[in-house]
Amino acid sequence: MILLGLLAGALIALGSAATNTAAYGISDPWTARLVCGLLFPFGLAMVVMSGAELFTGNCLISISLLDRQCTLAGMLRNWAIVYVSNFAGALLVAAGCAWFGQMNYSGGQLAVFTMKLAAGKCALPFQNAFVLAILCNFLVCLGVIIAMTGTDTTGRILGAFLPVSYFVICGFEHCVANMYYIPAGLMAKAVPAYAQLAADMGLDLSALTLGNFLLKNLLPVTLGNMTGGVALGALLWYCNKKK
Repeated sequence: MILLGLLAGALIALGSAATNTAAYGISDPWTARLVCGLLFPFGLAMVVMSGAELFTGNCLISISLLDRQCTLAGMLRNWAIVYVSNFAGALLVAAGCAWFGQMNYSGGQLAVFTMKLAAGKCALPFQNAFVLAILCNFLVCLGVIIAMTGTDTTGRILGAFLPVSYFVICGFEHCVANMYYIPAGLMAKAVPAYAQLAADMGLDLSALTLGNFLLKNLLPVTLGNMTGGVALGALLWYCNKKK
């Protein structure tokens, strides 16, 4: 679980890094969201096809719990190990991008975009982050379920693609993706050249702090993702259980 959790965290982080790199130079929000929506879902597709362990998808273990195929302790153990492993995998990718030059595009404009995006996520009201996260993982888990119905590689990828594309275009909140987006911004902020560039552009990074990341974003987004995933699992279990 640890190794597959590291893999999943890294795959989602790489998808997040790709969307930032593709969108940082696009000024029109609609075009930027559409480009991100076309790219990011392949991160989940890689998770599904590789058999990696992703916390948000594993919220569907709630189906096994309701069907008495696993215990509550077993489900919570899986969630805890996979969550921490996803976090570690995403942090490794964030560190590689922030500290080893990946954000140097256009004289550091990619780094500025990354910090601006992270600051915006940290400034979300608690209730907004929570509800947007519910909607997000409802779609992510739906993508996992649909991918499981595929009988070939193409079908499984398309099954995962469309629901995740919807959540990205809509701007919903995904805790594992945010384990890249916000730490990447924090790490970029710690690079003097990037921080100076942001200051020269008048970018307000006051909301981009570790405390805001953990308490104002990651906490409500994690709780919301759990709620959305468990709700979908319970709905599908109830509607399909044996009479």
